[in-house]
Amino acid sequence: MTEEAEDINREAACRGYLDPWPPVRGEYLLGDPGARVAVVTLASTFHPRGAAISGPCRTENLGLEKIVANVISNSNIRVLIICGAESKGHLPGNTLIALHKNGIDERGRIIGSKGAIPFIQNLPAQAIERFARQVELVERIGLEDREEIERLISQYEQISTPFPEEPYQVIERKAARQEMVSVDSDLFFGAGVGMETARWLVASGV
Repeated sequence: MTEEAEDINREAACRGYLDPWPPVRGEYLLGDPGARVAVVTLASTFHPRGAAISGPCRTENLGLEKIVANVISNSNIRVLIICGAESKGHLPGNTLIALHKNGIDERGRIIGSKGAIPFIQNLPAQAIERFARQVELVERIGLEDREEIERLISQYEQISTPFPEEPYQVIERKAARQEMVSVDSDLFFGAGVGMETARWLVASGV
């Protein structure tokens, strides 16, 4: 490891995340990355104040992978509030709880999920294990009262402390464009950004 890389790692460990954060793009609103609480609003779309990151999740597979990847890459986040209306059929709220509690089987299926296609395909088992250790889930599925959710955020913010391990990075943020050109991007985020999900390589201009 180069001296520059060591300096970057030390800085990340100090603040709890690598800059820029979060590593995976999505439909979310960022707050203070030093905050202790993240919020997923499932099929509802609103953004309570005080959260490190908040946003919806409507699928029980790729949507959950994004949540896990972004949460474990920030050691400051210790609580994940699950609220809003459940997405019918997909049941990402139920599936997120099952993932946190039971993990995945040898085929990547989330154990105990009632969702239609509850599979984790792009995260290693170690990332799932880290997610379960790092965060406490606060289940409030169906709750859309922003004032009550903000009260919960404030409550958990006051009693939580950073996770005592370095940020867990599951993707390579600065993949060379040439490397992406040599393979087929199978996931596109728009604005010229694509991902090769098998290796979690991200590049722009694809």
